[in-house]
Amino acid sequence: MIRRTSLAAAACAAVGFSLLTVPAHAAGTEATPAHASQKVASGSDHVKCTTLSKGQLCIAMNSRPQSIDVFYTKKGGSNIKAQLGYRMNGSSSYDRLETISDGDRATSTWKMSWPCKSAVGLIKVQGQGTFETPSATFPGC
Repeated sequence: MIRRTSLAAAACAAVGFSLLTVPAHAAGTEATPAHASQKVASGSDHVKCTTLSKGQLCIAMNSRPQSIDVFYTKKGGSNIKAQLGYRMNGSSSYDRLETISDGDRATSTWKMSWPCKSAVGLIKVQGQGTFETPSATFPGC
């Protein structure tokens, strides 16, 4: 958990906001699939979040260095096994499968070299489906 928190803090610092500005919310039962209704947190064009029933999924598009950070904060419920990922230009990429416990923040980062693209943050939860954020764009695009 310390590694995850450090990575999340680094990701937040890279996009200019603190961990406190992306709170985790838990409302109701386990998360719903990506095609179902999700509460979307407002933000800038390069940071987008979706509040799920037991946590919050965010994507941050960074310009220096150019990268994509996807992070999920789990708030409540039992442990899940999940993969963080992103979708860009119709193609998806996922990081390793990991166990995420209540109170954990999981973070994955991908270095990019495509200016002015948009992407959607993803989390694929075993036994529950895939959930996504709204589309975010690199800063300055």
